[in-house]
Amino acid sequence: MSVLKNNAMKTRLFVLLFFVLTLNLVAFAVVGAPKIIVTEKDKALLQEKLDKFSKDSNLSVGELVLKVGNDFMGTPYVSNTLDRTLDEDLVVNLRELDCTTFVENCLAIALTIKSGKPTFESFTSELEKIRYRNGQLNGYVSRLHYFGEWIRNNSEKGIVEDMSSKIGGAKCPIVLSFMSTHPESYPQLKANPSLVKQIREIELKVSAQPFFFIPKEQIERHEKEIQDGDIVALVTKIPGMDVSHVGLLFKKNGRVFLLHAPLSGGKVGTIKVPLADYLKGSKNTTGIFVVRAK
Repeated sequence: MSVLKNNAMKTRLFVLLFFVLTLNLVAFAVVGAPKIIVTEKDKALLQEKLDKFSKDSNLSVGELVLKVGNDFMGTPYVSNTLDRTLDEDLVVNLRELDCTTFVENCLAIALTIKSGKPTFESFTSELEKIRYRNGQLNGYVSRLHYFGEWIRNNSEKGIVEDMSSKIGGAKCPIVLSFMSTHPESYPQLKANPSLVKQIREIELKVSAQPFFFIPKEQIERHEKEIQDGDIVALVTKIPGMDVSHVGLLFKKNGRVFLLHAPLSGGKVGTIKVPLADYLKGSKNTTGIFVVRAK
């Protein structure tokens, strides 16, 4: 009788261990392989760009980023392409861009080409690494919503180098609160109020870190230190936010210009005057962050 009991206990233990291992494997699969939202047209557009620029793999990442950015010229500006569902999936959308997804896609394509593996799988891996905290998609809160944290986290991952402190940067105190104080503006936060506390914790953590920027009055004197393909973020004094817009920088006749996906104008394009002059009329912009792809 005791033998039967021992066998039964061993069987139950085996079943329990099998169940736990199965759950761990499922959890690993969910974390390790995020759901990807992509259309066949986006796949075709990606492959077209990978094929087109693979011959330029000898260029620096920044130079490649700018080439890819120019190839997006005329692409429609569309906001909130990452927020069309309440689930946080890896969205690949090259047909519609906002300012941040424009920069992220250009950088991911350039890094994919530099990796020597110009495939869809390599691209999505690079995109996830860029877009999410510590390179891993793990729900809505894992996305790098604030560009200040985007810069800090991607610097830590070795993807970019924050040049702001080196190019005559001044201290730039950041006090983030916009997302946690305006949850109704974000469908995911509105549907999941419990996430607001997590967002608030991130805001406080990022706000406690030191940041440097180039005041807009000093941009022109530092133009010689900026390179083609540098990523720029416009620092704003809108309460609770860090930046209001991002894009790519390029040189023309010794001056620095902006290539971006603007809400005004509705398509990827360039500004007609140098960035330093362009920002003079912006009341809310105080300066810029400059980041260089590595």
